[in-house]
Amino acid sequence: MAERDIWVFGYGSLMWNPGFAFAARSQALLGGRHRALCVWSVVWRGTAERPGLVLGLDRGGACRGLAYRVAADKAEEVLAYLDARERVTEVYLRRTVELRLAGGERVRAETYVCDRAHPQYAGRIAPIEAARIIRASSGQGGTNVDYLENTLRHLDEFGLPDGPLHELARRVREGR
Repeated sequence: MAERDIWVFGYGSLMWNPGFAFAARSQALLGGRHRALCVWSVVWRGTAERPGLVLGLDRGGACRGLAYRVAADKAEEVLAYLDARERVTEVYLRRTVELRLAGGERVRAETYVCDRAHPQYAGRIAPIEAARIIRASSGQGGTNVDYLENTLRHLDEFGLPDGPLHELARRVREGR
């Protein structure tokens, strides 16, 4: 059993759909990683024949997201839930990172980064190609376009705009 509270960093769907009880939430900045559509989705937003693109934390830059403080007595349960949710195909690896919370406090947090050695790692894709992939992909969770638009809507609601994703969405909408 965890002896103290833990923090969990969300940069995508964990921001608006954490799926676990938390004691506190704060905007946070993670250095050394950035939010990117760098993971092939072969079930939820695409298929094996026509994969979609979903978010991952990739190396370099920085990422603004939300940090959740989880009470010590819930920590093991929450981490087990998150591992089951995020590690279905093992394209994401759980890592402990340092965050700076909105008030300036530094905390260590658990998050999920993409595994660059995994076959589902898409890497950096040119915006014009990414837009084409997103427009054409759909899976059990719906269209890849809906995933991108939903992500941006929530990022904006939390006051965490993402310029590159907004530019990509513009390309998707304009068909280029």
